Amino acid sequence: MAMSEIESTLSAAFSRSPLGLYVHVPFCASTCDFCAFYQTTPTRAGVESYLDSVGRELVLAALRKPVSTVFWGGGTPGLLAPDDLQTLGETVRAACGGTPAEWTVELAPASVTDARLAVLKALGVTRVSLGVQSFVPELLDALGRQHTREQVFRAYERVREAGFASVNLDLMFALPGQNAEAWERDLQTAIALAPDHLSTYCLTFEEDTKLWVKLSKGQVKLDTEHEARLYENTWDTLAAAGYAQYEVSNFARAGHECNHNLNTWRMHEWAGIGPSAAGQHAGLRGANTSDLEKWIAGVARGERMTEDRVVLTASLLVEDAMVFGLRLNAGVDLAALRARFPAAGWEEMDGTLERLAGQGLLERSGSVVKLTRRGRLLADAVGSELVGVLTEA
Repeated sequence: MAMSEIESTLSAAFSRSPLGLYVHVPFCASTCDFCAFYQTTPTRAGVESYLDSVGRELVLAALRKPVSTVFWGGGTPGLLAPDDLQTLGETVRAACGGTPAEWTVELAPASVTDARLAVLKALGVTRVSLGVQSFVPELLDALGRQHTREQVFRAYERVREAGFASVNLDLMFALPGQNAEAWERDLQTAIALAPDHLSTYCLTFEEDTKLWVKLSKGQVKLDTEHEARLYENTWDTLAAAGYAQYEVSNFARAGHECNHNLNTWRMHEWAGIGPSAAGQHAGLRGANTSDLEKWIAGVARGERMTEDRVVLTASLLVEDAMVFGLRLNAGVDLAALRARFPAAGWEEMDGTLERLAGQGLLERSGSVVKLTRRGRLLADAVGSELVGVLTEA
């Protein structure tokens, strides 16, 4: 298939898909030991320049259709003062063509105030995600988290009183010093609060983090068998409590799945705004520079400060739709994916999937392929087997 035909096919596929918007708020009071996301200490001048530059970059991004989902991550978006949240929200809403159907904001428990929540609710935010990580004071200290157990409970109470449609709690397991019993207590404490959604992440050791340094020095150790047991215990415990697993690390009551993340995992379009924000939009994939001042200066010159740009192809999108889609409990409908991206070179995919199924990692029902329970434990390894399989027709 000629390149013009491939471009036309991708344009048609994306014309029927939702558009998301990710806004990275880079400000944070301190860096947690596990965090590898870009962040910087806020100053008044830096915040004002950031807010102005978000508006400028949204113009440069040239969103071609209404935005259906918005996600503010960080950093700590809740570190912004109420007036600054109002400014950012109005800027984003204007660029979206109205209030999006789903609007998520990440908040650290220590940053939650009634004034901030009132602004977010009035703007039309529908979903709040609280970065709890743990309810155990010693584990919070070990992670470098700047909130207490009591602040988590008070923050959750305030969010509920504000009346947001959906509330998520982020938790982490396989923490240094955390045994199975401690993790079970964290899960039960979260369940007792009755959030609409729970995200449970196994601790990962990202380079250039304090935890990575500790790992390299032998101060903490990996235990994959312990991690696997915690994964499975989590799935069973949350299922019994009425939380359906819809992705390896995500659980929700009916109707409270995160649509922004689902659209991303299914390889639809999203624009990334702010320093270090990643996006897949207008035929390109890339991430902005992880430098606030450099990003501000570039946007002021009328440039999008996106680095490592990759031109999207059907095969790249299919591979990634498989890698991320298989993490979903619903799996991947191969027939629908072929119809959406017919230009991908599909010849090798069936053989690879058959081999993985023979290893007990995948199961097929009609045109739908899913990870088995064992496959979900090895989702990253399965994903790596699917990278580089396809070639352009």
